[in-house]
Amino acid sequence: MPYDGAVIRSATEALNANAQRNRAEFERRRREIYLRVPRLQTIDRQLSQTVRQAAQTALRKGVDPMPALEQAKRQNLSLQRERKQLLAQNGYAQDALTYKPLCPLCNDRGWRGSEMCQCLKDLCGKEQIKTLSSMLNLGNQSFDTFDLDYYSPVYDPSIGSAPRDIMETALGICFRFANKFGQENAGNYLNPRNLFLTGNPGLGKTFLSAAIARVVSEKGYSVVYDSAVNVFNRFEAQKFGRDSQASQDIERYLSCDLMILDDLGSEMNSPLVHSSLYQLMNSRILKQQQTVISSNLSPDDVARRYTPQIYSRLTGEYYKVRFVGEDIRKQKLARSTRGIR
Repeated sequence: MPYDGAVIRSATEALNANAQRNRAEFERRRREIYLRVPRLQTIDRQLSQTVRQAAQTALRKGVDPMPALEQAKRQNLSLQRERKQLLAQNGYAQDALTYKPLCPLCNDRGWRGSEMCQCLKDLCGKEQIKTLSSMLNLGNQSFDTFDLDYYSPVYDPSIGSAPRDIMETALGICFRFANKFGQENAGNYLNPRNLFLTGNPGLGKTFLSAAIARVVSEKGYSVVYDSAVNVFNRFEAQKFGRDSQASQDIERYLSCDLMILDDLGSEMNSPLVHSSLYQLMNSRILKQQQTVISSNLSPDDVARRYTPQIYSRLTGEYYKVRFVGEDIRKQKLARSTRGIR
């Protein structure tokens, strides 16, 4: 799950801040207990010193340290019993004076050897959602808030169905894609590996892309969302060495668990775009990484605009999700205008 470096840095900062607050709260609680029961502070100081002092004393005399260590052990056990009694008598838990990290698996370091700990992964997911929210308005975009009432229930002969029926199907496909994301059997109708969301502007493609991004991100996967214009600008910047950050951005596009490429066809049409798009699609297909592409273009438009290789990948490796109906933005504007009047 290759999260963006900025996401990892923000998550690590949050992890450290949480650990510092936890440590500060423990120190506050310990001072409070020591103030109420001064004998406990004395016992803790003695417990930390007895074994070390016994070993040092025995070594300085040049004698076998074991008798001194055994005596220190007996003294420690006696102090521990007294400590437990005092804590219980004063209404404290037995571990009230024992520091407990928020994550016992990594002791709040965020890493277990070279592997990222689940606690840091969870924070990366939260930071990632913040990043996605700035681009996708994730505040209210979810499968639960997708409103099918904007789509007509009346049969339309031009599309061979009622728009609402088609959009119910689209909603179901996107919902299953998000909730079954990462499963090994991805690739069939019930669980497609990649989606191509196609239809006119204002029909909900970005809305459902955002809903997918939210669910997949909350499951702990790395998600990158970007517009076609921005993505291909980054490929151009890398090719001509205009921006040192471009290579890192492209690596994110190629390695994230889910790439959402929005508004394909809005970019300038050029051989460089064709090459970059093919690289992006083919690389992710070969690595079995999942992708969502949304576009106002139909598959036939894609065939006319891009190369046969791109069209082949799109029609062979992506499940087409059709969006139909009337522009929701215009409907909302009309409703608000009627309300004002």
